[in-house]
Formats: sequence, C-alpha cells, structure tokens
Amino acid sequence: MSTRTLRRASIAAALLSAAALVATGCSSSGAETTTEQGFPKTLTLAAIPAENSTDLKSSYDPVIERLERETGAKVEFVQASDYAGVVEGLIAGNVDLAFFGPFAYVVAGINGAQMTPLGAVVKNEGTPPGYQSYAITRSDNKSVNSLTDYAGKKVCFVDPSSTSGFLYPTAGLIEEGVIASGSEADISAAVTPIYAGGHDASALAVKSGDCDAGFAFDTMVDKTMIDNGELKPGELKTVWKSEMIAGSLFAANDELGADAIAKLKAVFSEGMNAKAFQADGICSDECRITDERAWGVVPAQDSDYDGVRHVCEVTGSQKCQG
Repeated sequence: MSTRTLRRASIAAALLSAAALVATGCSSSGAETTTEQGFPKTLTLAAIPAENSTDLKSSYDPVIERLERETGAKVEFVQASDYAGVVEGLIAGNVDLAFFGPFAYVVAGINGAQMTPLGAVVKNEGTPPGYQSYAITRSDNKSVNSLTDYAGKKVCFVDPSSTSGFLYPTAGLIEEGVIASGSEADISAAVTPIYAGGHDASALAVKSGDCDAGFAFDTMVDKTMIDNGELKPGELKTVWKSEMIAGSLFAANDELGADAIAKLKAVFSEGMNAKAFQADGICSDECRITDERAWGVVPAQDSDYDGVRHVCEVTGSQKCQG
C-alpha cells in the first residue's frame, strides 16, 4: 500500500477522533504532488460540532464543493470532538483548513498553531461578522439597571468556556469593579454564580426569577427566543452590551504556503456565500453553511480577534492558556 493510500485510509479512521488528527498523517500539506492550481491533491478540513449538531458534514457540503472546484483537490472533512485536537492537528501538519469559534482561534494561536484567517462567517448578507454579549434582567426588576447592580445578586452565566456567556461578561464585571478578577473565588465572593448550561437556559432562569440577572448572546434574546415563544417582547431588559465579538472563522495552515493561502482568501471572500452557491449551481435554493447556519463568509484578519485577546488579559482566564 502506498504512502498516499495509507494517508487516505487513516483519515477515514480519524472522522470521529480529534486525537487521530495528530496521530495520523491525514493531511496533504507538503504532499508529493499538487493540483494544476498549486494545491495538495488532498486538503483536510476540520471542524468542531456545536452541542446540538446532528449532521455536521452536511452543513459543510457547499464549502467542500466550492473548494474542490476552485482548488482541484479532494477535500476530506474531519469532525473533531474538541478544538484541542484541531489545534494539535494544525501544529502537526495534519490539518490544512479549520473552522474555529473566536475564542478557540485565539487559544490555538497561543498554543503555537501557525495559521492565517481566510474569512469570518456572517448570518445574513450585508451584516458584519460577530455578535454581542448581553447583560439581562427582568424588565420589572428596578434593582438592576447596570453591571454594577450585579454585586451581591444571583447571576446566571452560561458556562465557564463560553465566550459571550462567561468570558466577556467576566471582563465587563471586572472593568466595572464588581469582581476583582476572573478567578472562581473572586467571582463567588462578589456574586452568586449559577451556570445555566446554555444561553436560552440563562435567559429562562432570569425570566423565572431563579437568577436576578444573567448573560446571553444578542440574537438569542432579541430574536430566537421571541420567535419560538419562550420570551415575550419586552419581557427582559438589556442593561449592558459587550463590544462586538469577532465572528467564527475559517483559517488555513501556514504550511500550505503564501500563494495557496492568497488563492484561498479570494475563494472564501468572493465565492463562499449563498448567492454565489446558487449562481454556480452548488445549491438549488439558499443554503446555509456550518452549524451556525451562516449566509456566507467575508474577509477577516488576525487583528479582528484582539478583543478576545484583551478579554484573556483582563480576566486572566486559565482557559486562555489552552
């Protein structure tokens, strides 16, 4: 069996194992042969599913078809169990392309992954990439009107690993002088933290009074829960909004080389969206990509994620160390 065949066989075994991204030579960065467009014969695209994702690959099918058309390569999709496996795969040269949340992207860089942003996803055409964290309370709660009023209250966070449900809120509370640092001890000394486990669960706990106040990301409060009937318009009030958090993004392993990465940037910024997919027959109707159900991809650069790095500095979060 040739080395090339071994690589193609090993990636099939890696589909459900993040560790296999490191242990196997599944990527073709530095492959012996290239396509006419200057890409390895096989490109490996790795992604991490959201908690409720049931069929991750199908949401990447338009991305995969576009890449195969533009690069002449075969794109192998790897569903990893956690971002650590993707990061190690990038470092080991076994992952060529990856889709990251903003915090995971920053942590990947901190841990030594050499990569270049190709573009960030947007929910709808013409909208900027990214979202905000909201501090919320019941509209009839007159005792909470700002982050400073969170002191001494029962506060719903989402999860200690959530960017908009914990890290940005923690930074906001530190900057307002409510808590001394992002340590568990300092948070518990200033508020009674409750980890709801989801953005919707946090908002519902605030609604029911189980939490005096809490945090959730913008569209969950403004649209999703209102559309599905879990919240009534005006039932909750927003007392603080974070700065814009940079959106999830596609990144390329720098081992692909400057020329290949420049071509990929053009592909992602110009042809990786619902309108282009329809025009080129990749989708018969409007299709959404990734499990964020994004309209498409717009240009992004590393400095867009400096806000996340600032949060790491402000909070001193251990998670920023990987």
